[in-house]
Amino acid sequence: MATKKVAESTLYHLSPKGFWKNFRNAIVVNPEISSGLPIQGLNRYPPPASRPELYSTPATKASDPAQNPYYKRDVRRAYPQLSVVTQTQLSQLLIEHSGAQAVAAPEEGKSDVPSTTPQSSTLSQAISTITSATKVYSEEKLPPSIPTAFQRWQPKRSADAPHDPFAYFPMVLYH
Repeated sequence: MATKKVAESTLYHLSPKGFWKNFRNAIVVNPEISSGLPIQGLNRYPPPASRPELYSTPATKASDPAQNPYYKRDVRRAYPQLSVVTQTQLSQLLIEHSGAQAVAAPEEGKSDVPSTTPQSSTLSQAISTITSATKVYSEEKLPPSIPTAFQRWQPKRSADAPHDPFAYFPMVLYH
């Protein structure tokens, strides 16, 4: 005898009993359909949240209060820090880095660090000594320009649109 194999709708789902079963059979279009409520012990085993041990957060550097003070975590007050360069410091930097200096190969018995004392001069004196020694900008080496997100449009003449060669055609195309 051939048996028809179908899914049992009430096998893993709760079904009403008593008055509510009769009420459901009278109201529902298809009383054989399942309620959709899974039986707690059969649907998922072990059920969620049934494990006896408790979760403990692993220890990290952030969980150690001695190594994690509040001011390091407080991002609301993480203001940008100001940096100050005086004119004498700027003039020394300009003089030191004005030209490409060749570094000699180290010799035995000599120290690698040259002993130079920084010259203290004003910013205007430093700029005048640098510009008098070398030409800072030329036609080949231009000063930096302001970066822009777009290029300026340069009109270039393109080929004319197809038309009769002997007809009057006043339109000129550019791209």
